[in-house]
Amino acid sequence: MRKARTAKYQIGQIVRHRVYPFRGVVFDVDPIFDNTEEWWLAIPEDVRPAKDQPFYHLLAENADSEYVAYVSEQNLLPDDTDEPLRHPQIGELFGEREGDRYRARHLDIN
Repeated sequence: MRKARTAKYQIGQIVRHRVYPFRGVVFDVDPIFDNTEEWWLAIPEDVRPAKDQPFYHLLAENADSEYVAYVSEQNLLPDDTDEPLRHPQIGELFGEREGDRYRARHLDIN
């Protein structure tokens, strides 16, 4: 059984990828890898992350598009650029930005 580590980044925190040119806001965290084996094996072996670490769901964006990304903790860094994010779903999940993070909205789920 794999032991989950405490997540370094929090819901609403703005992060950037260590290698690839994209950044985003964390909207969910898996304590360990929770995607398909096919997805994991599609990552080149020389950069394939370990599974026994937190993985983050991001509302991500690069220069060309906005999308949802699934990224290992080892591949994330805090984003301290203060540049605005343009992902269209940010307003659905988050309220105001406060420094390096967005405040989560309290959604009523019926």
